[in-house]
Amino acid sequence: METLAGTEGFFVYEGSRLKAGEAELALVRAGDTKSLYLSRPLPGFAGTKLPEGGVLCPLTPENARALMELVPELKPRRLPPGPSFGFGDRIGLATPGHIRAARGSKAFPVLAQQSVRENARTGRSFAQVLADAIFGALQEGYLEGFAADADHLKSVEDAREAAKWGYTFFTCDPSDHVVAAEKLSERELKRRFLSLPDASRLKSEYLDKSFEIKGLGKLWFSEAELMRAAVKYLEAIEFAAEMYRALNQELPDGFDFELSVDETETPTSPLEHFFVVQELKRRDVELTSLAPRFSGSLEKAVDYRGDLEVFRRDLKAHVALAKALGGYRISLHSGSDKFSLYPLFAKEAEGLFHVKTAGTSYLVALEVVAERAPELFREIYRLSVERFEEDRATYHLSTNPAALPSPADLSDAELRRLLQEPDPRQVLHVAYGSVLRSPLGDELRDVLLEHEEDYAASLERHLGRHLELLGVRG
Repeated sequence: METLAGTEGFFVYEGSRLKAGEAELALVRAGDTKSLYLSRPLPGFAGTKLPEGGVLCPLTPENARALMELVPELKPRRLPPGPSFGFGDRIGLATPGHIRAARGSKAFPVLAQQSVRENARTGRSFAQVLADAIFGALQEGYLEGFAADADHLKSVEDAREAAKWGYTFFTCDPSDHVVAAEKLSERELKRRFLSLPDASRLKSEYLDKSFEIKGLGKLWFSEAELMRAAVKYLEAIEFAAEMYRALNQELPDGFDFELSVDETETPTSPLEHFFVVQELKRRDVELTSLAPRFSGSLEKAVDYRGDLEVFRRDLKAHVALAKALGGYRISLHSGSDKFSLYPLFAKEAEGLFHVKTAGTSYLVALEVVAERAPELFREIYRLSVERFEEDRATYHLSTNPAALPSPADLSDAELRRLLQEPDPRQVLHVAYGSVLRSPLGDELRDVLLEHEEDYAASLERHLGRHLELLGVRG
């Protein structure tokens, strides 16, 4: 392979070599710094000119935007029909391993996926998350298409910001606008319902009627069920519609829109699912996917805890509704490591599913650190335990801190086994922000860069297992 002018002393990622018009480009690395190499200066790119004529560009969001224009295959796309899979990356180094897991899969990959909450904890931005995914795709020479998901959006302003950087998938989280109607007295529920501007219309459209759903049967609302659904969700529906209209202004050529109602206290019933989607359709909101709240417990970093037959029944009902009401996907949030659920999705969802993972890629990174730098892992574990009570806020966990072993009592081999045990695994999972924004975060990144192939291979193996059990990877 011809040497790139001016890159002596740099490692060249051979799979990243591309020609764009008269220019050659590649991803290169010197020490712990990666750069974009251009054989000649090009408009839109900022970098340092090399004596031999090339340019070294830092991996900034602005240079990622210029790269998308130069190589359109690196622009995020909308989801095609069929299943899809979200690969969240909290560190910014996981995309090569995600691509290796996704290659040959029937699930379309979402390579940039981060929530506002995750960005706040890690100090990253939607722009940087997307840039890391784009440069990671270039590193692997991956030009087969991916999506970018601005996850768990709780403000219209954040949605607009993500749209301006090139995101294609927007997950609306209206949980701040959902009312716990189940806790209201009958009198208060009725009072709130009758105060709704649409109360008369809702009665006319939903009461004394049945709705035939193929594969599920007939649905009908009692007056109490209608009041609960309306009081619980109408404000959230209006918020979702407002976000959708704003995105239509930013992206008139289209985008993917998911509604997340999974962060409620009670499972989403078929009637609630039907009501929410019908009211969204009335407001001209087109869903790509819906994330219901399933029965049982979908805690972070561990497998599903609950009755699999009840979950199967719920899933079948939601899939039947999705097929009848528009063909959108059913989305599984907190989808990392839910190995007992994946065969159910493979069998029951008929390809109408989206699965989101994020924290599991961070835990795979810790596996590499535990293997290659056990003393650093020991420090990360200590900090994670110290920060657990504060960092667990906003996460639904049943972790028992009293069951956590002391790192001082563990050998290096035993440290690695912590990542297989539910309690320490969850503690390590939720402390990612505290770790990544501390000096330990820089040390962690250095280890992952030094052992880049280990990290990519571990991700390929671990996320590949997810995809295999989902029936989308041979």
